[in-house]
Amino acid sequence: MAGIEDVAKLAGVSTATVSRALSGKNHVSAKAQAKVIAAANELGYTASHSAYTLATGRNRNVGVVMPYLDRWFFSAILEETDSKLIDSGYDLTLYNLSAGGTSSDESKRKRVFTEFLPRQRVDAVLTVAVRPNAAELATLNSLKKPIIGVGGTIPGARTLALDDIKAGRLATEHLISLGHVKIANVGESPFSDREFNQPNLRRLGYLEALEAAGIEAKKIWQVQTDYTIMDAYRVAKQLLGDPHNRPTAVFCNSDEMAFGTIMAAKDLGLRVPQDISVIGIDNHDMSEFFGLTTIDQRVREQGKTAAQMLLDLLDDKEFETRGNVEETIEWPAKLLIRSSTAHVSSSTR
Repeated sequence: MAGIEDVAKLAGVSTATVSRALSGKNHVSAKAQAKVIAAANELGYTASHSAYTLATGRNRNVGVVMPYLDRWFFSAILEETDSKLIDSGYDLTLYNLSAGGTSSDESKRKRVFTEFLPRQRVDAVLTVAVRPNAAELATLNSLKKPIIGVGGTIPGARTLALDDIKAGRLATEHLISLGHVKIANVGESPFSDREFNQPNLRRLGYLEALEAAGIEAKKIWQVQTDYTIMDAYRVAKQLLGDPHNRPTAVFCNSDEMAFGTIMAAKDLGLRVPQDISVIGIDNHDMSEFFGLTTIDQRVREQGKTAAQMLLDLLDDKEFETRGNVEETIEWPAKLLIRSSTAHVSSSTR
């Protein structure tokens, strides 16, 4: 079996260069790295993971902590993060905090942060819609593990965060600009997100936009559901089926809620957008199929960017001295107009 010395001899470089090249170190020239990889492939050489760990103290593994796996946002983030890490020579270990895929399990969370992450099996941690508390963050800091969060501000750590108030306001302002004054909000229960209070923040943006325009915010038009298409369909059918209190437009806290709302409207014989305008947040993979106007938050790009931020910290020689610092990067979002919104019809005013 070929060893590192054989690869070095064939490539015409030192064993140290072989080690650096195969571990993805940036201070190896592209020419030398190409020679090493070609020689390793020719000889069938695979670097020993245990030897690498002993030599560097690294496992080339990133831990990703999520509250759910069965929702599009999380699967999209995970897919792109995994792809970016693989391209950079890193493995990914997933920690799913949900209990049966439905809700957060506090006992599981405690084990993840007090047992699994501190075992030195991961070099860094990415949290998605999970806010480590002071004790959890202190544990990671004591082990010199970089942490990046996605979904909201984390005191003491770097995060990527969409401004949910701004997103809700922008979606509602779009409907107002089209002449709508009877605007409903299909949102999620605030108890479903105890980490960053996202449902309330998006609804707050909706309420701010209505107030700024002098439009009454009716309680009957503020309904709660979960982030699934089916439950949004159920709630929206009741909302839109009321002939005396039917809105002309609906802002949904997510695209999947908007899909359910569009299907409910069509089942009631309502035309989208002629009779009812619908807007969501996300730019889900299926949003173009539904013709959904949405607030595009480039979900996959968030996963890729967060992974790159972690990789940069792992390559930062000063990280162990500086450690994790609080820094929130506001993730940009833009209005993406499709065919599910239109000017309010004179017959529905």
